Amino acid sequence: MTAIVPPTTTPGGGKSTAARRWTRRDLTFDKVSFMAVFLVVPVVGYVIFVVWPFLQAFYYSLTDWSGFTPGMNFIGVANYVRLFTDNIFMKAVGNNLLLLIVLPIITLVLSLALATLVTVGGPSNGPIRGLRNSSVYRVISFFPYVIPAIVIGIIWNQVYDPSHGILNGLLTGAGLEQFQSFAWLGEQRTAMIATIFVIAWGLVGFYMVLFVAAIKGIPAEIFEAARIDGAGRFRTAVTITVPMIRDNIQTAYIYMGILALDAFVYMAALNPGGGPNNSTLVMAQQLFTTAFTKGQFGLACAMGVVLAVITLLFSGLVFLVNRLTGGDNDVAE
Repeated sequence: MTAIVPPTTTPGGGKSTAARRWTRRDLTFDKVSFMAVFLVVPVVGYVIFVVWPFLQAFYYSLTDWSGFTPGMNFIGVANYVRLFTDNIFMKAVGNNLLLLIVLPIITLVLSLALATLVTVGGPSNGPIRGLRNSSVYRVISFFPYVIPAIVIGIIWNQVYDPSHGILNGLLTGAGLEQFQSFAWLGEQRTAMIATIFVIAWGLVGFYMVLFVAAIKGIPAEIFEAARIDGAGRFRTAVTITVPMIRDNIQTAYIYMGILALDAFVYMAALNPGGGPNNSTLVMAQQLFTTAFTKGQFGLACAMGVVLAVITLLFSGLVFLVNRLTGGDNDVAE
């Protein structure tokens, strides 16, 4: 039996009375309340707590506000000119960009390797499965992530201690006397390397669990077909696993990039002064010092705007590269 659809337009082109009644009847209380709760409220909250503070920060960055007085003078882009001629701030930008390049690669490669081992890296015959006791490895790897970042920083600060740290004790105990009282965080050539290791150590487990969930969603028949065709573990990981969890890798890379552009907690715990010759100083540290130590909130807001713009550019670049390399096409297929 064919349903009768009421007419929606009149001969003159306008909506008929029946169509207007039909539209009003279609907007039930359930639909209106659903839109209000799940659309209007989140948008309003986002505007109030995200968009509006960012606009305020941008306005303050154009003033000489000290942060402790109600008065402020509009000075235009003078703060931005000052930033890009400040060697210390540009050094912090360079350190953040170094973290942005190195930290996600190290962390995500290790996470993906561990996730592959505990899901499909088991025996070459029989059903597709991970290493024996893989659940134990999963729990152990995830454990550092449940520790707060500030606690991780404090723990590793003690590990790296030149006089009483366990790292130097183990190395000198193994006969490497050159590490006697070696200052890992006090040497310019090792401070950033030691810091990157700590951050990666704290985050590898989380991204491993993320990739494990993604790999579990790949049908086992695909891995079995690759095994029959003679593909080894490395080739399977490169040609099957990585392409099929591409969106998960993209999301993880963006999260890691945002963390690398911040990294305030780890840096403040490991090297609160910015390290030797500012070798570990990041923009967030310089922003905090400028605002709360020097009382230059206008200049600090300019730093925050620069940091936000770099973060947005990074995220947009990742999406653009993914699109240009066929990421959206893979999803569509």
